Order: sequence, then C-alpha cells, then structure tokens
Amino acid sequence: MTNKPHDPRDEELERAEREGEPQPLDTDNTDTLEDIEGELASDDDAVMSQSEQEADVLAGRVAELEQELAQVKDQQVRAAAEAQNVRRRAEQDAEKAKKFALEKFVKELLPVVDSLEKGLESMSEDVSETHREGVSMTLRMQLDVLGKFGVEQLDPHGEPFDPQYHEAMTQVANPEMDPNTVMDVMQKGYTLNGRLVRPAMVVVSKQA
Repeated sequence: MTNKPHDPRDEELERAEREGEPQPLDTDNTDTLEDIEGELASDDDAVMSQSEQEADVLAGRVAELEQELAQVKDQQVRAAAEAQNVRRRAEQDAEKAKKFALEKFVKELLPVVDSLEKGLESMSEDVSETHREGVSMTLRMQLDVLGKFGVEQLDPHGEPFDPQYHEAMTQVANPEMDPNTVMDVMQKGYTLNGRLVRPAMVVVSKQA
C-alpha cells in the first residue's frame, strides 16, 4: 500500500470529528434528577420549618400583647369607675353639707321659738291685744324664716305615735283615743330638709 502524503488538513478534520463525538458522562460528578428534586424538597422543608417556628413566635407575641391590652383596658375601666364614684361621693357630701350646714344654728335657735310659743300661751287675759299680736307676729316671722331654709315644725297632736320623729315622755290610759296615739305635745319637734333635728316630746295614749 502506498502511503499518502501527510496532509495537515486531514489531521484537522479528524480532530474536529473526534471533538464532535458525544463524550461519556461522569457519573461521579453528575447529579440525577431525583437527587436534585430531593435536595430541593429538603430545602423547602427547612424553609417551611423555619417559617412555622417564626409564625409560632409571632402568634405567641400577639397573644401576649392582646392580654396586656385587655388588662390595660380593664384598668382604665376600673379607674374611670372609681373616679366617677369619687366624684359622686364628693357631690353627695357637698350637697349634704349645703343642706345641713344650718343644723347647728337651727338647734341653737329652737329654744327662742319655744320661748315665744310658751310666752304666747301663758299670756293672761289682761294682756293687751296689741301685745299678744306682736308676740304672735314675731313667732310667725321666726317660723317663716326657718321654713325658707328647709326647717319644718312637727306638731303631731292626734297622730299615730312614730318613734322615728316622736319621743314618748309618758303613756296615759285614754278610752276615747286609739292606743299609741299622740294625746298631747309637750315640745314640738323640727326637721331640716327631711332630717330630724329634734324629736317632738309627746304623751301617748294606751288602752284603758
């Protein structure tokens, strides 16, 4: 066989053909599709696990904040209620102080009224009508002034005995009156805006 002369172009063609042939896969360095999917799934599980942990932490924090908010609201409601109670008590105390500020003064003034009444009752027939009318007018003026400030007189003659407003000095048998009826008023009582200042001293009937 005759050797063909060496042609560099032929060598280039042979080398190009060899390079164009498919090369065998390196099984040691190439991951299969299953391996890649497994790795991706593992990464997803790790990410989901971390997200779940973070969600649990956030949920716990939200629950704590909601509990703290509920406690703050409860404290605010209690504080508002307490402030309202304090304000109401202060208003009631002020109202009572206003209504009963004159109680001591009224007590000091009642003996004067008693004296005018006794003086009018004890006047003899010899006293002039002018004198009698003057004392009577003074007594009426005194009672009118007291009435303007909430003072009321208790004159329970003939009324049922009431221990809340009457003080029984004695009991007397009286067949003409029902038992426990005020027969006589020894000293009239007084109230100030509904509060008892002095009970009426009375004689009470009893069964004969």
